[in-house]
Amino acid sequence: MAEKKQQKADIVDVAKAARVSPSTVSRSFNHPEMVNPATRKKINRAVERLGYIRNRAAQTMHGRRSGTIGLIVPTINHTIFSEVIQAFSDAIDAAGFTLLIASHGYDLDREYAMMRKLLEHRVDGIALIGLEHTQASFNLIEQQAIPAIAIWNHNATSSMSCVGANNHDAGYMAAQHLLSLGHRDIGLVFPQTTGNDRARERLQGAVDALEEAGAIVPEHWRSEAPYSIAQAKRATLMLLETAPHPTALLCGNDVIAQGALYAAQKLGFAVPGEISIIGIGDFKGSEDLEPGLTTINIPAHDIGTIAGENFTRMITTNDTEIHRFKCELSCVIRNTTAPKL
Repeated sequence: MAEKKQQKADIVDVAKAARVSPSTVSRSFNHPEMVNPATRKKINRAVERLGYIRNRAAQTMHGRRSGTIGLIVPTINHTIFSEVIQAFSDAIDAAGFTLLIASHGYDLDREYAMMRKLLEHRVDGIALIGLEHTQASFNLIEQQAIPAIAIWNHNATSSMSCVGANNHDAGYMAAQHLLSLGHRDIGLVFPQTTGNDRARERLQGAVDALEEAGAIVPEHWRSEAPYSIAQAKRATLMLLETAPHPTALLCGNDVIAQGALYAAQKLGFAVPGEISIIGIGDFKGSEDLEPGLTTINIPAHDIGTIAGENFTRMITTNDTEIHRFKCELSCVIRNTTAPKL
């Protein structure tokens, strides 16, 4: 007969092994600053030797925090959110929290379902990307009285705390750069805007700047592409296949801009000699493209850090006020844009 599996260690076992009281073990986890460093070291050695794991679920049943924060992002397939996720994770880790992450594939109804699952795990707070969510999601946040924060977008009148940039300004700034170079024949390659307030606001900002300058974009110079280099390349090839072609392309993000760059090069267009291309985001790798991509820098690392630091503070101090943090944009001029010939 197989030997019975050893019972898992509990807090009493840890206390006995470390020769301290169970309350001291508990205190070393929940308030380490109140326990002597030498005692904490003994407890940590006992924990490691016994393979002890804290029962967070039991803690939450007694009204204690779970030490976890849920983050729901549209996608983890691309670099779009990687930098902000890493910075947010680092910031909450420094405050003693662990990140639970889920993605909804740009489906706000699925985002609501993901939120319910994270709340079932008794997370201490919910972080979302952008400020557009279903009414069901907003209702759930209110009904559960769960701390929540929006990352990536800033709006001075938002109904929830937010940390981010103004995406309308990002699109406006990108268009202004092309206009300043003398371009008036400008094509737009953007992702679908349904359920994506970042893309919608950037597109509106670009259109506003172009209309102010009297530059009207014909329908056949507007193309929709998902967050995929390959599909953005195909969409741009279709846009450029018939003459006359635009002298510049404004892309909704750097992933799409990279696909647009490959399409232009495949068709033999000199970039930026015959066609200029600008993106939005300034993601890792955009500088290393050949030629380096001109883009609007959205300070993802700063956004993630500020969001993580302030959200953990809000949770630990029971701060229920709405806080809004705006991060500034900048135009990073590299080698894919040049004056119109």
